[in-house]
Amino acid sequence: MELRHRALQVLCLAHPDEKAAATLALHAQADQCSIAANAPTPPAGQVLPGLPERPVLLHHTAVKRRSPATPQGRAVLLHAIAHIELNAINLALDAVWRFDAMPTTFYRDWLRVAAEEAQHFGLLRDILRSLGHDYGDFPAHQGLWTMCEKTQHDITARMALVPRTLEARGLDATPLIQQKLRQVDSPDALAAVAVLDTILREEVGHVAIGNHWYRWLCARDGLEPESHYALLAQQYQAPRPKPPLNEAARRQAGFTDTELAWLLYTD
Repeated sequence: MELRHRALQVLCLAHPDEKAAATLALHAQADQCSIAANAPTPPAGQVLPGLPERPVLLHHTAVKRRSPATPQGRAVLLHAIAHIELNAINLALDAVWRFDAMPTTFYRDWLRVAAEEAQHFGLLRDILRSLGHDYGDFPAHQGLWTMCEKTQHDITARMALVPRTLEARGLDATPLIQQKLRQVDSPDALAAVAVLDTILREEVGHVAIGNHWYRWLCARDGLEPESHYALLAQQYQAPRPKPPLNEAARRQAGFTDTELAWLLYTD
C-alpha cells in the first residue's frame, strides 16, 4: 500500500464513521506502506474533503452558541467540538497526500495526528449519543478547511497558519470549556471534561508538530520564523487568538516568549 495515495482516498470518504475507521486502519498499517515521491491526483470532479450530507454548513457567524447549562446546550457544544475534530482529520490527511519533497517523518507525523483526531471524534460522539443526539444534528461551519484551501500551494503557510494558528486556538479554549462543564457537574458534563483532558494533551503534541515543521521549512528556505510568520498571517488574513492564552500549553507546544508576546499584542 502507498501511504499518500491511500490518505487521499480516505480524505475523499464522506461518511464520518468510514473516514475515522479508515484513518485508524491506515495508521495501524503505516509501517508497511511505501511513500511516493509525487502527490497522487484527486479523482476527476472530486470535491475535497469528502463531506457527509449532514450537518448543514453555515458561515461561522451564523452558527449559534448555547449555554452548556442545559443538556441541549451541551449537545450543541460537543457537536461543535466533534466537527472540529472531524475537520482536523481532513487537515492532517491533506498534509499527508498534498505536499511533495518532505522527509518520511513528515508524512508519518501527520498520519499519527489524523489517527488521534479520529479517536477524539469517536470519544466526543459517544457522549453526544448519550445525550440523545448524533453528529450532523446541528449546523456547523468550515472555517478550518477554508484556511486549508488558501494554503494548498504553500506548505510553509499551511504549517504556520493551520496547526500553529487555527488549531492552536483549541489550547486556549479547552480549559475555559472544561471550567463551564465542571460547574454543570452532570455525569455527561464530567465525562466531557475527561475526554477534553485527553484532547488537550494530544493537541499540544499536534501543535508542536506544526511548530516543528514550520521551523524546519523556514530553516530549509533561509527564512526567519518569527518575522515570516507575521508576513504570512497578514497575507492570508489569519485571525489573532483571543485572550486569555494558555501560555503554558503553548510553550509546551514550542511557542517562544517572543511569539507569545506578538500574539498578545493588540494594536
